[in-house]
Amino acid sequence: MSKKILAGLSIAALLCASAALAQGIKRTPLQKIEFPEGYLTVTGLAEIGPGGSAGRHTHPGIETGYILEGETDLLIDGKPPLHLKAGDSYSIPAGAIHDAKVTGDKPLKVLGVYIVDKARPLASPAK
Repeated sequence: MSKKILAGLSIAALLCASAALAQGIKRTPLQKIEFPEGYLTVTGLAEIGPGGSAGRHTHPGIETGYILEGETDLLIDGKPPLHLKAGDSYSIPAGAIHDAKVTGDKPLKVLGVYIVDKARPLASPAK
């Protein structure tokens, strides 16, 4: 399969996953590279309005990020809630069910990096 087709499919998968998870969330893919071997590294912006959430979901790899604006409670199953504000960073283990709920009256803006199995969707909804 050519790299252009694979890149197009990956971006389409990212957009579809984003739409499926969206609860007032806007995702903007910024960069995608095929690295390390068998993985896709995706960098993107996520924006959620006041009172919104990302929705419970998982990734087939790790997520790490930096809070650019706003505040959120990061909820990772099996861990205590983590309150994050602008300037904070975080990481979420591969496969962990999680959600981000915006707190306060300002929107949340996050720069996220996902290192995920390239044969699977970037994100999947969780119950």
